[in-house]
This record gives sequence, structure tokens and C-alpha cells, in this order.
Amino acid sequence: MLRTASLLRQHAQAIWQAAVAAVDPFLLVRDFLMYPPPELAKTLAGPGHILVVGGGKAGAAMAAGVEAALVGSLDRLSGVVNVPMESVRPLRVLRLHAARPAGSNQPTAEGVAGVQAMLDLVAKAGPHDVGLCLLSGGGSALLPAPVAGITLQDKQHVTALLHACGATINEMNCVRKHLSAIKGGRLAQAFGARPLFSLIISDVIGDPLDVIASGPTAPDPTTFADALAILDRYGLRKKVPPSVLAHLERGRAGGFPETPKTLPPSVHNLVLGNNSRALDAAQGQAEKWGYTVLNLGSYIEGETRHAAVVLAGIARSIRADGRPLRPPVCLLSGGETTVTLGPSPGRGGRNQEWVLSAAAYLGAAGLRNMVVLSGGTDGEDGPTDAAGALADESTLTRAATMGLDPAAYLERHDAYSFFEATGDLLKTGLTQTNVMDVRVVLIGP
Repeated sequence: MLRTASLLRQHAQAIWQAAVAAVDPFLLVRDFLMYPPPELAKTLAGPGHILVVGGGKAGAAMAAGVEAALVGSLDRLSGVVNVPMESVRPLRVLRLHAARPAGSNQPTAEGVAGVQAMLDLVAKAGPHDVGLCLLSGGGSALLPAPVAGITLQDKQHVTALLHACGATINEMNCVRKHLSAIKGGRLAQAFGARPLFSLIISDVIGDPLDVIASGPTAPDPTTFADALAILDRYGLRKKVPPSVLAHLERGRAGGFPETPKTLPPSVHNLVLGNNSRALDAAQGQAEKWGYTVLNLGSYIEGETRHAAVVLAGIARSIRADGRPLRPPVCLLSGGETTVTLGPSPGRGGRNQEWVLSAAAYLGAAGLRNMVVLSGGTDGEDGPTDAAGALADESTLTRAATMGLDPAAYLERHDAYSFFEATGDLLKTGLTQTNVMDVRVVLIGP
């Protein structure tokens, strides 16, 4: 008979895996295209070619799903999809372009070359051709196309500055869109009036089409003035490259066209998978095992350590007072928090920091008969090889034996080193999907 603590750990990991399995990009795309809505079905049955472009962490699996669904039309199919290097593999017709080296979230020259190949493909399109654009998390970095006068290094520097100061994904994408030749609806513009269907796996809270992968096929409500306001908000005007500041200021003054605020009705954006779908699957798995589920939804954001303490406080109330529910309870949440780094940060990511913050708040006694897990559904958490971490009473007991102080590791944002020592890292490898984070807290009876 398994000890309760061991069973809780197994359940927590299985519930998280159920969430990831529910947003499998291959199955989402294959099943959608095998039974498409009437307008798409009619378009795909037309005489033209089917041009496939796009990028993201789920791009390889999405492209394979396209080929599986349209196996009878492979002679009409062609395209390029930018993906991480570790996701590249041969497909029947479509080409997966390595646009990012392993372990990096920065745009690269290889990514720029892949985008140019997509634009060349679109430029040669015939009047009866149709476009399929595959977009998923990581698309912003994997689809770099700096505007004239801005170098790739300029964009890399701006991205790093925004990330380090704790800017939200919406803020980062606003700035990137106004430095890009395809983001913010400009890829859709390149297709002209031809039918374009974007199949999307969302990694952004609320699934805003203009933010996912920086919205290459969606109207953009943000402006050059908004991008400059973000730099001001974080005190970055004097830190960004002069070329970036000059471009944004000239754009605000009307020297460059704004990103499109409307697009033709021939452009269709379709969200196939998101964090909410993943949480629903996690809830279903937990309920099969007899847990009462409190699903807090996909809108959890803000500073990681603060969000972790709030959710840990709910778990503490459940355990101590049976409020708002009596154990056994599975507490689920999604979304994406941020970590504001200090001057000399250690190793880790927001999910590892979330677990360490919750564990430090609860303490060993508070974690008794409880397990806390947080993981990025893409299998990556910050610049590490872990998806996240999990902790229970034994985690802090081992840490105390080794003389590890959770508060000290939190202070220097070094959660990876802490959980590496205790053996509690959640390592899954790349999952080929990305719908933000899923957190599982189990409170035993």
C-alpha cells in the first residue's frame, strides 16, 4: 500500500500530465482539419495550393497534424514553419525550419531566414491559393523579422531588457510588434485578399488574438505611442538601442504606417487549444480519483511569489478549516505569472519559484498531507531543463537535513538549485505544446 504522501505526488503529476495531453497539437490540428467548418472545408476543396506558414513551440506537431488530415492533398501542400531546433524532423511535404537553438528564447538569424522563406512563398501565391498559418506559444521569438533600420541584435537586446524588468507578455509583444515586418497583422496583409485561416494554440491569458505570437494575422489595437509608454514605464528609454528609440518615435510622429487596425473578412483566426481546455482535463482526472476540485481558472498573473502565497493560503484554509471545501481537494489554477529578477539572479523559472514560495510560506508542518506542483505546459521553465517543481513535507525535511534555507534561495531567485538538491524538479522534456502554466495543489483527507 502506498503511503499517502507518495500517492499524492503520483496523483499530482498525473493530473498535470492529463492537462498537457488535452492540448496535444497534433491531435487538435488533425481532428479540426478532418472535420472543418463549412467555410474552411469549401476553401480547402478548391483548385488552388494550400500554403502553410507559421511558428511556435507546437509548430512541428501542428504541421504533422496538417499533413495527417490533408493526406489526400499533399500534392497541393507546401510551406515552412519555424520551430525550435530540437523539434525539427522530416515531414512528408512541409519543411520545419530550425529557428532557435536548444535552450534559447531569443530570436535568431535562422529565424529571420525562415520568415523570409515564408514571405517569398506568399509573394508567389496564385489567386486561388489558400493560407494556413500555424501559431503557438514561442511564436514571437521564433518569427523574427526586424523592420528596416533595426538589427536582430537590437531586438534581442530590447527583449532581454523587457524580460529582466518583469514586463508582461502583452507589454513585450506590443514593443516587438512595432519593430517587426510581420507581427501585429502584417503577415495577414502579405496574403492580400486570399483566404487565410490561422490555427492557434494560445499561451496568453484570455486568448487575445493580437497578443498570441504577437498577432501576425490579427488586427493590432496597440500603437507606437503605446510601445514608447512601456519603455517609459520600466525606465528603458536610455537603455534600448538608439535605433529602436528613433524608430518608435518616428512611428509615433507618423513617419511609418501603423500596424493594421482592421483586416479583410477573408482572414480567420481560430483558437484550437488553450489553458482553460487543459484545466478542464486536469479537473476531470482529479474527479475520477475522488477529489473535490476547486478550479480557479486561467487568469492567474502578477508577481510569482505573491500569487503563490495567496493560493497557498487557500490550501491552508482548506486543510485547517474546511473552507471553502473539505478535503480531499484538488486546487487547480492556470495563467502565467512573472518574476522580477534582482541584479545577480540564480537559476530557475516562474514555476519553480512558485512552488518554492508556496512551500516556504506553508512550512513542513503546513505541507503535511499536501503536495504543491507547478509546471510550464511546454516542458520549459525559464532558461532551465525543468518544466517546474513539486514539493511536500518531505521536500522541506530533506532541505533542513542539507542545511538549505528556502528563504535564502527565494531571495536570489535560485529555485532550480534548491529543488535540484532535494530531488523535486519536474522534468518532462519538451512537450511540443504550450498553453502557459498549470498548477496542482492536492490536500489529502
